[in-house]
Amino acid sequence: MAHTTLFWFSEDLRLDDNPALVEAIQRTDQLLCVAPSPATTTRPNRYGLQSIGPHRRRFLQQCLDDLALRLETRGQRLLLCPQPLEHALDKLIAEHRVSRVVRTQAVGWDEQQLWQRLTARWPDVQWLEVPGRGLFDNLPFELEQLPDTFSKFRRRTQDWPDRARAVPVSVLPPPPPLPSYQAFNPEGDGPRGGEGAALLQLNRYFTGPQPQTYKETRNALLGWHNSTKLSLWLSHGCLSPVQVQQALQRHEQDQGQNESTQWIRFELLWREYFQWYALRHGAALFRKRGLKASAPPSSFYPERFAKWCQGQTPYPVINACMRQLNQTGYLSNRGRQWAASAFVHELGLDWRYGAAFFQQQLIDYDVGSNWGNWQYLAGVGADPRGWRHFDLDKQQAIYDPDGDFVARWAGQIAPPQLDSMDAADWPRSAAQ
Repeated sequence: MAHTTLFWFSEDLRLDDNPALVEAIQRTDQLLCVAPSPATTTRPNRYGLQSIGPHRRRFLQQCLDDLALRLETRGQRLLLCPQPLEHALDKLIAEHRVSRVVRTQAVGWDEQQLWQRLTARWPDVQWLEVPGRGLFDNLPFELEQLPDTFSKFRRRTQDWPDRARAVPVSVLPPPPPLPSYQAFNPEGDGPRGGEGAALLQLNRYFTGPQPQTYKETRNALLGWHNSTKLSLWLSHGCLSPVQVQQALQRHEQDQGQNESTQWIRFELLWREYFQWYALRHGAALFRKRGLKASAPPSSFYPERFAKWCQGQTPYPVINACMRQLNQTGYLSNRGRQWAASAFVHELGLDWRYGAAFFQQQLIDYDVGSNWGNWQYLAGVGADPRGWRHFDLDKQQAIYDPDGDFVARWAGQIAPPQLDSMDAADWPRSAAQ
């Protein structure tokens, strides 16, 4: 009987440097390549928001279209699984008599729970997760001993070797009989998803001079070349951190190493920390009190939440940030810190709603980086200081002194007051 392996593409939408895919093609007669369909993941989550918004859905579909084309050139096909994914996988395993399921190791709690349910239901199937999301295959300590701050993590991993880069996959086993892949023609502008676009951006950035000034330009609020923008493709697995690290090393050999190139490596390590952080803490990543003994004082004000989401707060720079996020699906790291700080401190809102809105809107949403950073800003995560509160006026004076960013996104148009009702639920007058 033919052996059929199901390869589950998720956040590794590439053929180059994909250790799990290399493992999947070993000792199998047929390869069934599947991925979750982004078009049907629309059920609201516990915060009343979508898990994926239109910008990321468009980008993700482009990633899948690119992957499907690359697979077809190697005699393979990509099958998009409708939601709920669990039921679709059950059906495929039964129909194609799958003997083995392989995927890149997931760090998200929900993804881990789904894997456990499937493995329990199909005990005769071999289930294999392969590391491949990050710089490291493992750590120089047990996961339970993960340092509680990034600084400690950085010191303990500074001499730890990156994982070896996997060989590109050029020959694949044939697929079982499958329907044709349905490509998608996206509307709208913006960066394009897919492994091809990822490799193009990687090459353009690291063969140019931009890495030499990264530390000075990374906080700029306007422009494309002020930072690498590689998070867009890293989050979907169109690119691996090892590929970025090696491109950075080649740049340093050609153009020299300086503080800016070291800072790119520093940012890669931050991302790595939050991958292991998510894996280590599981469901606590979504808990209001995070890793702390008690939750920060906050509440939920529907009107304030809506105004923050729409960019209609009394804070022009926050309005500009939120309107850029809503219109493009992208926001600079500095803008994300401001928006989160205002959400927690100026508006007094439950940080989890802000994290869930970012999850919905961001093209480069990553479970560990997003929820870990929100915990950090809310004082319930990996920040030893706790409660990072940004002075918005001071920050704007430093990073947008001429008001160009605010003017670009019409952030100066703000309502005269934050709340339309007072504490006794009486309407506030304009004079108030």
